[in-house]
Amino acid sequence: MDSRKGIIEEFDYLERILLHFDEGIRIINEEEGPVEEGIVDFLRNPSVRLSVQFPVIMDNDSIKIFKGYRVQHYKLYEPTKGGIRYSPDVTLDVITALSMDMTLKCRVADLPFGGAKGGVICDPKKLSPKELERVTRRYTYEIMPIIGPDTDVPAPDIGTSSREMGIIYDTYKMLNPKAPYASAVVTGKPLSLGGSKGRKEATAQGGAYVLEEAVRQRHIKGLSSLKDASVIVQGFGNVGFHISNILQMDYGSKIVGISDSKGGIYNPKGLDARKVLKYKNDEENERRSVIGYEGLMSLPTNEFLTKDCDVLVPSAKETEITGSIANDVRAKVVLELANGPTTNRADAILEEKEICLLPDILANTGGVTVSYFEWLQNKEGNTWELETINDKLRHRMANAYNDVKSTANLHGVTNREAACVLALSRALQIIKDRGIFP
Repeated sequence: MDSRKGIIEEFDYLERILLHFDEGIRIINEEEGPVEEGIVDFLRNPSVRLSVQFPVIMDNDSIKIFKGYRVQHYKLYEPTKGGIRYSPDVTLDVITALSMDMTLKCRVADLPFGGAKGGVICDPKKLSPKELERVTRRYTYEIMPIIGPDTDVPAPDIGTSSREMGIIYDTYKMLNPKAPYASAVVTGKPLSLGGSKGRKEATAQGGAYVLEEAVRQRHIKGLSSLKDASVIVQGFGNVGFHISNILQMDYGSKIVGISDSKGGIYNPKGLDARKVLKYKNDEENERRSVIGYEGLMSLPTNEFLTKDCDVLVPSAKETEITGSIANDVRAKVVLELANGPTTNRADAILEEKEICLLPDILANTGGVTVSYFEWLQNKEGNTWELETINDKLRHRMANAYNDVKSTANLHGVTNREAACVLALSRALQIIKDRGIFP
């Protein structure tokens, strides 16, 4: 318990999402009148939770049983939308929490999707390409009854990529040869299969646009420009690399810290994101890590996240910035590109320290926004140029940021609370406009 604010240090992701949800409902109740209790219960629980278990023949001819899930949280807007995660940490509760997160993101970004999420319990790093393909095809077959271009549209997440999305599309098409707009069944596909330009870097690009807007409006104390701003990026996968590269190349920021799952490196003089990535992927680098780049010392998470910087970008996984770490964070702004990287206690401490927090359900909606663009292109049988996509993305991210700030100012609440209130208000309006069947 944080003695200053009475905030519990919360690590369970589903419990944290529900606490944020309940706080958003409390604010709406106080400011706009009570929400019907049955409606609150409806929004607190997913519409569909599918658990599947299936056998896969491994490369050594043994048979291994895999378990997976697909959760559709909010079906009043269809299709539902959300990624597929391959990880040993996948649980039904985690997938449920992420599906609720997706509902909030889609409402903040004002996209015509409900929230969904899926996952398979596995370690993709320990599976061969052929094993990954067989797992993906069989998992797709198992969730086939509830996915489709107009019902539920998956996308990549941790442990999956455009390759797996292409396999999902192929499996769906082979089993539904006459389905219209079949390519729209999944987003994040390879370009050759109808994927969208800009999708791979979309989460990072959208986050950069949110950060740009906050700086432009002078909403970050002590930071008036991104040029020469010092940046620490935690997590150096797809999102972490692209936000490092975008801020460095497009905005003139100085990347001073980069980390991956094995440790972090820090250089106040700056790091070249492209050179660090090349070093990490070098075949002679047995650790396949940023550790050891230019002889820099490896830093553990608690030291790495509390180094001097202007912008701190957690882009790894959940609950990485805890209360004890937040006490020592020196950044002026935290840009959440991972899902739920900051605990509730850390939230309270960052607020008390007047560190601007740009929450995940605002900051990392670039991925689902460009997924929406991909879905539209597939439905239209069209292809948009990258310039068009980025113009549309910047416009939508700026609008989302301004909607959140307006809500924060209206209710006198934090950015995270405002994002939740905005999302829930829009979700409640949809229920009011549609009514309850029958």
